[in-house]
Amino acid sequence: MNRIVALIALKVFLLVTVTAGVVLSMGGCNTVQGLGKDVSKLGDKIENKAEEKKKY
Repeated sequence: MNRIVALIALKVFLLVTVTAGVVLSMGGCNTVQGLGKDVSKLGDKIENKAEEKKKY
């Protein structure tokens, strides 16, 4: 009987762990995507300033 309870507890633990991992990784993707957009905007601004300062 104790072995059955231990297996059920292990399955619940694994399910919770996997679910938490999926949720955290999805949040991480959004963060990285936002960072990528910010870096892209910064690059555009630098490029525009460089175009303004061209001497030729």
